[in-house]
Amino acid sequence: MARESLQVSSGWILELLSLVVFSARYLAKLSSVGSIRDEETCERLRGLIQRQVQICKRSVEVMDAVRRGAQLAIDECQFQFRNRRWNCSTLESMPVFGKVVTQGTREAAFVYAISAASVAFAVTRACSSGELEKCGCDHNVHGVSPEGFQWSGCSDNIAYGVAFSQSFVDVRERSKGQSSSRALMNLHNNEAGRKAILSHMRVECKCHGVSGSCEVKTCWKAMPPFRKVGNIIKEKFDGATEVEQRKVGTTKILVPRNSQFKPHTDEDLVYLEPSPDFCDYDPRTPGMLGTVGRQCNRTSKAIDGCELMCCGRGFQTQEVEVVDRCSCKFHWCCYVKCKQCRKMVEIHTCR
Repeated sequence: MARESLQVSSGWILELLSLVVFSARYLAKLSSVGSIRDEETCERLRGLIQRQVQICKRSVEVMDAVRRGAQLAIDECQFQFRNRRWNCSTLESMPVFGKVVTQGTREAAFVYAISAASVAFAVTRACSSGELEKCGCDHNVHGVSPEGFQWSGCSDNIAYGVAFSQSFVDVRERSKGQSSSRALMNLHNNEAGRKAILSHMRVECKCHGVSGSCEVKTCWKAMPPFRKVGNIIKEKFDGATEVEQRKVGTTKILVPRNSQFKPHTDEDLVYLEPSPDFCDYDPRTPGMLGTVGRQCNRTSKAIDGCELMCCGRGFQTQEVEVVDRCSCKFHWCCYVKCKQCRKMVEIHTCR
């Protein structure tokens, strides 16, 4: 099966994330969804509600960026969870992460947050690179800053990316009237994901002057690298707050289940139910793959260690030969030549 690019969990982004790992045969039926360039393709994307189809049709040129964002979300999720029992494995069915993210767990909270953030990031990047007619650089950033430098260059138009993510990713939850606790959880985590970008915008500058002096400095606002965004959301995952729905007047809100915990902020992740232990394969729960055969770290006491990763079942050790580059030398001009070194290493896998 070929891994293409498109889908995210239970909401729309889950639909796109699911298409990412769909078979090449199915994608071919969508006239090569590798590129979404006509309104008919929007009609054939499974899982979209009508309002999302309408947005897709109005913004066909943006959908390629959304597709790239969906793939970015999968890649980042798998990087951040590479050493945990649930490692963000994808399925060839929908939702792409299985039933793991249809439950109100902290893993689902992470997936929704990283998905909303990835769409905002990819659309913003497409704006800045000149791919889209509807948006470009952020021209609201101009003039001279209080620090005395000149705003210039192409500031990332994060406002457009966030607005598109809100309208497209959140519409499924908002169409439910925001009445269910799960809809409130998803909307909160979507926004927390986007804030991981908004709160960490940075200023990049370039100096101009004779002989490299900095007589004049021009600066622009840029998004953080998406790896940093992923690190931030993973930290929020580690400190996520378990919540429950409560009615205050006519408004339903989420509050900490434990009243002794401080209220969560807009940038924190929230979840409704504890996570399973992810130890064992469960054929009744797609995405619950267990940890049999997973590599573990024999010397670690953390979750990637063999004791925790293998859930007490023990592990087996085997020696394998690996080939690394070594004795690398730089040759003028301009390439690096390395030798190949072979060595035996121990690999530990869960029973």
